[in-house]
Amino acid sequence: MRPTTPVLLVATLATALTTASLTACGGSGGDPDTVKIAYPRSTDNKVRIMDDYLAGIKKQFERDHQGKKLELVPIQASQDDYYAKIQQMMRSPKTAPDVVREDTFLINSDIKSGYLRPLDDKLAHWKPWDHFEQAAKASAKAEDGRTYGVPDGTDTRGLWFNKSVFARAGLPEDWAPHTWNDVLEAARTIKRKVPGVIPLNVYTGKGPGEAATMQGFEMLLYGTGADPLYRPAEKKWVVGGQGFKDSLDFVRTVYSEKLGPDPSDALDPNVSTVVATEWLPTGKLAIALDGSWLGKNWLANGARPWPEWSHVMGRAAFPTKDGKAPGRVSLSGGWTWSISAKSAKADLAWQVIETLQNTANATEWTVRDAQIAVRDDVASARRYRESMPGIEFFTSLVEHTHYRPALPVYPQVSHAIQEAMESVTTGDADVAQAARRYDERLTSIAGASGVTTR
Repeated sequence: MRPTTPVLLVATLATALTTASLTACGGSGGDPDTVKIAYPRSTDNKVRIMDDYLAGIKKQFERDHQGKKLELVPIQASQDDYYAKIQQMMRSPKTAPDVVREDTFLINSDIKSGYLRPLDDKLAHWKPWDHFEQAAKASAKAEDGRTYGVPDGTDTRGLWFNKSVFARAGLPEDWAPHTWNDVLEAARTIKRKVPGVIPLNVYTGKGPGEAATMQGFEMLLYGTGADPLYRPAEKKWVVGGQGFKDSLDFVRTVYSEKLGPDPSDALDPNVSTVVATEWLPTGKLAIALDGSWLGKNWLANGARPWPEWSHVMGRAAFPTKDGKAPGRVSLSGGWTWSISAKSAKADLAWQVIETLQNTANATEWTVRDAQIAVRDDVASARRYRESMPGIEFFTSLVEHTHYRPALPVYPQVSHAIQEAMESVTTGDADVAQAARRYDERLTSIAGASGVTTR
């Protein structure tokens, strides 16, 4: 499940949910031999990847733990609503699940609210933990230094491009841009030579939410220098950054030169679905700055089967601004399996996580959901390496990837970034104005002592 979306309105959404609907989901109380596991279910009724996977886990767990039961608690909702519902459920022992699927960028805010249990006592004696990449472990670690989840995969981001459209534009099928300008020049060439095709999609604005922040803006920003958004050593957010302005200017260029979709389409909350299931499969979009998971949509059991995709779609790393080392940029997110702080069955809940994360099951999930492996034993498995065209390419980007600052205020920062992007996309503000408004908003979010100049 990707991309993640910040939850500025989580509290508002949560209070709007009825207690009755949440109680119907069940809590971790009741039968001491039953573990309840809550997870998001796709709103697309044709997509049941996690449901099918967890049905198998349920059989395994109940077979290997005689007398114990695993109750699946799917939450069919948009990502924002899933966050709201799961947070509402975890407020009370009566409704809290035992095991919960937790988005890594929400870990700190959910810890601050007292929703999650630290897992260090379990991880200390769990040998598979040694197989996890350090970056993945860090994504599940909170500000207090403790770990609150076991990651089950990650993702990376890069450029997808249509080789047939590139051929019509006279561009190479082994395209490998070295700078931002190379990307823009390819888009300009496509605009001139292949009319009717959208040259380049970069998610932008408030509609696409975190897809705009992470797949769009931060892919640019992290190619402008070290720690351009947040400085962990100082524990401060960056204002007045030239990289921020340069990134905004790239977005402005895409939309002012009409190299991207019409702003009304770009700002649609459903644009990521349109990109994956309409624009790319029909050849309407030439280049997409997007995620490693796109191919999953085009498999025979995907949302939009497209048998030819592996031959038509090429992949390239997104470059740093001027090609400076390391020359490529990626952003990664991911989800973990966590234990609710209100669960009265933490030991049994941990045994569920152990089942979810044995090597065979970890490999099964990573392959089924087109995840990027976060464990060396999974990454080396032949089944994983042969699971999807391009999987080795996207796995190679892990070396150069970045994770968002998983801090309680990040959702607010993300929203401020989206506002800045939207204003230059629509032409409501120039780059300087949008950057100044962002700096003002960031200072109000983090406080004057919580920001620093680049």
